[in-house]
Amino acid sequence: MELGNMSSLYTGFLQTQNTTGTKLKETMNNADYSEASDEELMDVCKQFESYFLEQVFKEMQKTVDCFKDDSGSNPNNNLVDFFKDSAIQSLASTSTESQGLGLAQMMYEQMKRNYNL
Repeated sequence: MELGNMSSLYTGFLQTQNTTGTKLKETMNNADYSEASDEELMDVCKQFESYFLEQVFKEMQKTVDCFKDDSGSNPNNNLVDFFKDSAIQSLASTSTESQGLGLAQMMYEQMKRNYNL
């Protein structure tokens, strides 16, 4: 794959990343969960926990990026950032599905009480 194609792939990925939080916010704010099934409710809670973990992991990564070349002279920087973001997103999703922080479960229980489900 050419570097130009990877660059456009990375640009598309960044646009997706920027809209992930917006889509999650719209889903949480615009939805009426009073008729939601337990599965739908838990799915939304897990999506939120995954997004939260992703943001935490990204902030943690910033604390150890002391060796990053910010000069922009290395054409592989965008490619490395792309795969790093993908890995962090995958790690957050896997962490939520396997063990999680318990945040999704707490939100689920609270939403069930709020919506009298």
